[in-house]
Amino acid sequence: MSTQARIVFIVSDGTGITAENFSQSILAQFEATFKHIRVPFVDSPEKAHDAVSSINQAASKYEVQPIVFTTLVNPELNTIVGKANGLILDMFQTFVAPLEQALGVKSTHAMNRLHHNADTEAYKNRIEAINYSLAHDDGQSNKNLAEADVILVGISRVGKTPTSLYLAMQYGMKAANYPLIPEDFERGQLPKDLIPYRSKIFGLMIDAERLSEIRNERRPGSNYAKLENCRYEINEATAMMKKESIPWVTTTSKSIEEIATTVLQSMKSDKTILG
Repeated sequence: MSTQARIVFIVSDGTGITAENFSQSILAQFEATFKHIRVPFVDSPEKAHDAVSSINQAASKYEVQPIVFTTLVNPELNTIVGKANGLILDMFQTFVAPLEQALGVKSTHAMNRLHHNADTEAYKNRIEAINYSLAHDDGQSNKNLAEADVILVGISRVGKTPTSLYLAMQYGMKAANYPLIPEDFERGQLPKDLIPYRSKIFGLMIDAERLSEIRNERRPGSNYAKLENCRYEINEATAMMKKESIPWVTTTSKSIEEIATTVLQSMKSDKTILG
């Protein structure tokens, strides 16, 4: 099999971000290299023909059909793109037709419906949660901690910030995060601002070797990044979490999605999955 990356187009009448994420999940099942090209806002025949032209050019250049994931609800645009020289995978038709039958309801076939609903309560909650998480990143503020859905704690560089923002953006969770520092270990207790909210706290941990690598990228050769120091901080943080009965997860080999799902399950949030 050729080692050349297979071209993958994601053609959507919206941003195409959701379709791209879905396509990546599907293609991750194959031992191959892919190059994703997102073609968003295809909401007119002219743009549909432009997309076809790009797909055909790629097919000619690489002498192999591109893989094309589409999420076009307009039948006219869908027909145009369907004539491109590519392996066309119509994601809407794959799911919409069976759902129409199961629900006994015809779909609206309205473009950008998700974005037309952007003023919904859920959307507003996500924006509010993102602002909250940014304001409470890395212990910047101890105000309104009672409003937090979760407070992530851990030593520096274990993934607190990206996890907080992911929870806010995807689930509308107000996620604060606090660093555990040597002074906390010397006192042998959590930062005093967090003590009243122990039930909201969830810990993030990491393997010492991986932590040392990450910190060396930030501060090469520093005591902060030395393996011995990383082991010390991890041991102290682990002891504190055990003492305070704080649940935690090791982030070393986990994706942000996996970490967030573990947090959600542990916190028994009503925004979460069943489990």
